[in-house]
Amino acid sequence: MAALWMTGWLSLMLVMAVAGREAMRELNVFELMELRCLIGLVMLSPVIILSGGFATLRTTRLKQHAARNLIHYGAQLGWFFALTLIPIGQVVAIEFTMPIWTALLAATFLGERITLFKLVAIVLGLVGVVVIVRPDTGAINPGQLIALGAAVGFGISIALVKFLTRTEPTVSIIFWMLAVQSIAGLLPTLLLWTWPSAMAWGWIVLVALCGTFSHFCMARAMLYADATIVVPMDFLRVPLTATVGWLVYSERLDGFTVLGAALILAGNLLNLRPPQPRPLAVNASSQS
Repeated sequence: MAALWMTGWLSLMLVMAVAGREAMRELNVFELMELRCLIGLVMLSPVIILSGGFATLRTTRLKQHAARNLIHYGAQLGWFFALTLIPIGQVVAIEFTMPIWTALLAATFLGERITLFKLVAIVLGLVGVVVIVRPDTGAINPGQLIALGAAVGFGISIALVKFLTRTEPTVSIIFWMLAVQSIAGLLPTLLLWTWPSAMAWGWIVLVALCGTFSHFCMARAMLYADATIVVPMDFLRVPLTATVGWLVYSERLDGFTVLGAALILAGNLLNLRPPQPRPLAVNASSQS
């Protein structure tokens, strides 16, 4: 079930990357994020009603929701901005330093174990990312630093989502994400507001749809598996995004990308390996 929900996450995130880049040909990043949250709240309303109504959104953990979503808001701003500075595949590839932070936080604060197989899966995934990106030895593009900062923020955010899923329903997690982030971005949006064209509105709606329900898929996946299992599945987004960048923007897809994708897939398959059952201890006295 975790793998199925992560398939939804992957598909929606791929579409959002393209829609976000296209929307930011006209809009600033604050305006895009604000419209994404406000439209997302409207789209989420039917799900809220079907889940039991607005009473299900009551929470005693508002501080935790606020902290998680402010961190995620900063990371998402950086992610969208980086899309305008470096190739789309490279943004996502750099983002995948995220599992390091998620795994460490999940192990430290959530009590999740980092088994040998999980560790090898993360290492294979990160090696695959490095093979794809092949960082230059010269000056680092500012977009790469922004993408790396976003990755750290996403890692913290995902660990906090796992923490919240212990007591909070999925729809509540998504609602408070949109509500907190719409409040956080209201002032800069008003100061920098420009009216979107009809084409830009189409991209904005796609960003809102994908941004809202991708997180719904991620939160649902977290209900079925540890964060250290769910997050490495997301490594598949690297080769998939590189392929989209090649098809849509003619960004390079070469043998290194194929090799990196193979390493990432190997890591995911290894990570999905079911744990071996422990042998039952036999009491010698019972055999007498």
